[in-house]
Amino acid sequence: MRLVGEGLACTRGLRRLFAALDFTVEAGTALLVTGPNGAGKSSLLRLIAGLAVPTAGAVRLEGEGADPEAGVAEQAHYLGHLDAHKAALPAARNLAFWRDVLGRSGLGVEEALETVGLGGLGGLPVAVLSAGQKRRLALARLLVAHRPLWLLDEPTTALDVGAQARFAEIMQAHLARGGLIVAATHAPLGLSGTRELRLGRIAVEEVPA
Repeated sequence: MRLVGEGLACTRGLRRLFAALDFTVEAGTALLVTGPNGAGKSSLLRLIAGLAVPTAGAVRLEGEGADPEAGVAEQAHYLGHLDAHKAALPAARNLAFWRDVLGRSGLGVEEALETVGLGGLGGLPVAVLSAGQKRRLALARLLVAHRPLWLLDEPTTALDVGAQARFAEIMQAHLARGGLIVAATHAPLGLSGTRELRLGRIAVEEVPA
């Protein structure tokens, strides 16, 4: 399986962020999208996830293991800046909701919580969790439903050193199983065998209205 982007272009407002962008991510590898603030890293992830429409170009999953009848979004986990929790509900109920929505093809709720270091905290309302614990709960969504492509936007935000190391192990295990990762990041993720796609500064070119 591979993720292929061909001729991708992105325009935000009247400003072109990038154009003629090509990349390939093979199974078992991670592509780290780097660059200064405003270069289009988050926008690229949103294009791949189907949350935004490219100005030009296309992205697809192909090869053995890809579902020809499903789009990229249906085969991907997207983790953005927002953790997407219901603050009044317990952590375990939040995760159970996402497991039901995304498909029960991964770990059980309690096992996923234990894996991200939240074992024993599933009964607590999300509102009382720390920022790092909320981020770990968001990361647990990657584990309760299997999807080959992980799209991660600054995934280690708010994580302490120990949690970052734990998540690096989780990502490495996903790659070892033939998964793919595209991550926008300003910091190293502790992964081996990664490739880098560096986006430039925001283009000064204005797009005609």
